[in-house]
Amino acid sequence: MIEEFEHYLLEDCPYGDETTELLEIEGEGTIKIMSRDAGISACADDLAEFHEKKGLKVTSYRDNGEKFDENSILFEAEGDLRTIFKLWRISQTFLSMTCAIATKTKMISDAAKAVNPDVIIATSRKTHPGFRKYELKAVKAGDGDHHRNSLSDSVLITQNHFNVVGTFGKLNSMRKIEIEPRTRDEFFEYAPIADVLLLDHYTPEELKEVAPELRKINPKLEIAVGGIEFKDIPAYAEAVDIVVTTAPYYAKPFDLTTKIDRV
Repeated sequence: MIEEFEHYLLEDCPYGDETTELLEIEGEGTIKIMSRDAGISACADDLAEFHEKKGLKVTSYRDNGEKFDENSILFEAEGDLRTIFKLWRISQTFLSMTCAIATKTKMISDAAKAVNPDVIIATSRKTHPGFRKYELKAVKAGDGDHHRNSLSDSVLITQNHFNVVGTFGKLNSMRKIEIEPRTRDEFFEYAPIADVLLLDHYTPEELKEVAPELRKINPKLEIAVGGIEFKDIPAYAEAVDIVVTTAPYYAKPFDLTTKIDRV
């Protein structure tokens, strides 16, 4: 299985760097990646590991979850200039995405926890192909959690599953069982056997009304909601235990810049 960064490099430099070869660039140099935006750092340690594997010496990087101000240096390394130029663009782009995800997650988490300190902000598995590992890590760096990492780590019975199998009774599983009922009647039918009920397409007021009734039926039941806009998250956070969101994955990439010098 190809390592993720090797895949990124293969995409960006499949046959060599035409520019550095034409200019006959050789020798040693340094690379500094800086952010014009303030935010939360994520996955710079993974980038550092890749740079080290490529023979560069990493001199500094920001820790996961570390806050940084505008015009801060996020990552520094030194070594062979040809290698630095090959890694430059994928490194800058990588951090622009992971830091944006961590920062967006923190914004959502802070907004929700301001009204409900116990609420969990959990991102979906609607990640970009080939980038899930780092998107999920960036969410953690931003004080979020994961709704589902994959189809293999939890049970989620959706409306499409209901359409195929119809109704069902007690289920036995080593995994948490999450159910997305189709109707209000199904709220109460499946509350006794679910660990989590995913109740999309309802207003905060409707959820505040029904949640106490469902918890009387099953005191261990957790209520989740998804598919809501950022501005509505505080209102929903008052009524539920889990807010499921995909928004952090689509955060606008940070405005980063890179400086390369000869030593």
